[in-house]
Amino acid sequence: MSLSCTVLGMEFQNPVLLAAGTCGFGRELREVLDLEALGGIVTKSVTLEPRAGNPAPRVAEIPGAMLNSVGLANPGVDAVARDHLPWLRDHVRRPRVWVSVAGHSLDEYVEVVSRLEDHDGFQAFELNLSCPNVGGTPFSLDHGALAEVVSAVRPRTARPLVVKLAPNAPDLAATAEVAVGAGADALTVVNTLPGLALDPGSGVPRLGAGAGGLSGPPLKAVGVAAVRRIRDRVDVPVVGVGGILTAEDAREYLLAGASLVQIGTGSFAAPRVGERVIRGLERERRSHA
Repeated sequence: MSLSCTVLGMEFQNPVLLAAGTCGFGRELREVLDLEALGGIVTKSVTLEPRAGNPAPRVAEIPGAMLNSVGLANPGVDAVARDHLPWLRDHVRRPRVWVSVAGHSLDEYVEVVSRLEDHDGFQAFELNLSCPNVGGTPFSLDHGALAEVVSAVRPRTARPLVVKLAPNAPDLAATAEVAVGAGADALTVVNTLPGLALDPGSGVPRLGAGAGGLSGPPLKAVGVAAVRRIRDRVDVPVVGVGGILTAEDAREYLLAGASLVQIGTGSFAAPRVGERVIRGLERERRSHA
């Protein structure tokens, strides 16, 4: 039996995507995994101007998890439109491609989406409104700001609009309702949790920017709970992300109500983990056929 599914009017050959920030713009991983086997990829978050990102070191391993503070490093919207979207159009055939969008202001989100809307090579936008690594309060932790951004971006695109939420919202289900009410077609949950790791001898932060985002296996229970709570409150597709390393992890999200899943940190530990998760889900499907 096939793993294919239709979500947001798009046909996915399987429900497994690579999360934003973990696969670049696709070409970075083309030599180490079969991109065409994936259900989809979410590009690195795109900002209006190029961003060099946060100071090194940007990644730190801690027991059972990872901290990162990349700082949304990317070449900027014009370079993405010129160099990366044509490559995606010409080389990524079967997976669905979503472009992640980030910014420091409402106007920046609107401008990035507006500049990319007339280009091909992708099927949806994912608004990153929850990154903890760029300073200030993430938009998704302020209901007013969240609604303003989503409602401003919504008329700028005919593509599906997916909103990525933070796990540390005081009431994540209420935040989901705000996003959907403002025009979100789907929700991705969850982004990383704010965290800090110190050198035990000096007390100096292990990341160049100080704090960062916690990801990896400990985030799975947070993500699964978020999917379940949100599906009880809103009637839009929910994409589960956080701590997926195996087919069993992905299945847990799907059982909680996720329509799709995204793999993030697992791809750093094992770049082919997405293919393994898909094969595991296929074996499960055959065994229950």
